[in-house]
Amino acid sequence: MKLPSDIQLLNCIFNKYKDTFLRFEIEKSRSSKIYVPIDCKAVADDLNTDPDIVFGRLYYHLEHKYGYEQSDGSKVHLFTLKAGNDVKCVNFPLLSSVLAGLQEDRQRHFVAQGIALGALIVSVISLLIASKA
Repeated sequence: MKLPSDIQLLNCIFNKYKDTFLRFEIEKSRSSKIYVPIDCKAVADDLNTDPDIVFGRLYYHLEHKYGYEQSDGSKVHLFTLKAGNDVKCVNFPLLSSVLAGLQEDRQRHFVAQGIALGALIVSVISLLIASKA
């Protein structure tokens, strides 16, 4: 069993349920367009981890990190146990936004590491040239 990162978990859910989210207008098979029910076991199988890890990560960690309260007191959940008649649902537009932000942060991190690595290589080459002169 491995522990997926936040980005791996959200990316898996996004890829697995994006068609379900988009088909709402055609099927009307769930209570709300934005809240998409997920199967924690199916997601866990895709990530080679335990379903309780997936549920716990969504419910205890990511919901508290990314869910918020609006100025009128209403709550916007990333993950909720019940939305209408549906259980274990993710707020798909919010999940998409969080995932995009995580991907952007990761890209920025890799660019910064690449620049630092390039500077290190130039420094080492400069030292080698200076020591031979």
